[in-house]
Amino acid sequence: MFIRVARRGSFSVAGRELGVPQSTVSRTIATLERELGASLLVRSTRAVTVTEAGADFLARIEPILADLDEAEQSARHSDELRGTLRIGIGTSLAARIVIPYLKPFLARHPALRVDLLLDDQRQDLVKEGVDVALRFGALTDSTATARKLVSWPRALVAAPSYLRTAPALNVPADLAAHAIIVGPRGVMDWAFRKEGTTVSVRLEGRLRINDLQGAYLAAVEGMGIVLTTLSAFRREFASGALVQVLPEWDLGSVDVHAVFTSGRAAKPSARAIVAYLADILANA
Repeated sequence: MFIRVARRGSFSVAGRELGVPQSTVSRTIATLERELGASLLVRSTRAVTVTEAGADFLARIEPILADLDEAEQSARHSDELRGTLRIGIGTSLAARIVIPYLKPFLARHPALRVDLLLDDQRQDLVKEGVDVALRFGALTDSTATARKLVSWPRALVAAPSYLRTAPALNVPADLAAHAIIVGPRGVMDWAFRKEGTTVSVRLEGRLRINDLQGAYLAAVEGMGIVLTTLSAFRREFASGALVQVLPEWDLGSVDVHAVFTSGRAAKPSARAIVAYLADILANA
């Protein structure tokens, strides 16, 4: 209970997630503080933060509880997972790759509760209590522990309805005359490679959408060209709703990583979902 309050910064949020009243959470934490003889949390009307003693206590008990979860699982001689698993993930990756394949994993572990935190902006793993996050692209958090799951080739895609009325598109420089859909990270500088030659194109997005899934839907509706990965759009390619443009040019690839908070033992459920998804992503 203390871990959940410390990670979420709120007694009420922790209570909702644990299924107990806020008053029960508050009383329990107060009892813990009296038993330890130390103040673990600073309470204010706006937020709950950990004290220096609370931060030290938190850092020490989380690995212990993770080891306890693993020990209990081993003692049961079962692969069944229990507790709550919090996964941070972008909306597009969740909608296209994870959610469609999540049902068998949940069926295999009926005692496990999974919280999917959908956000194309990268979550703070510690603050939001995330057990594992799946992330596209280069990693910037030097305090995290990561496992590379897959590397997907990038591609430019558009709907046939857009291309029928759009200007000619034969070389990267032609993109300047086209409607470009930009996702939440505002990708503007694209490097194209072909037969040892590299061409850089800087483009101003005509349509900016802060959600990747929304950017993809706009492309399907014929509103422009979007940079994505081929693996994310197998269904649209198969149906003809989207086609690749400038396919002879190499746009590089994007890595997908599983990210864990450094210094904390990963939960058995976090390791299990990562192993499960690694197989799926490798064949996506």
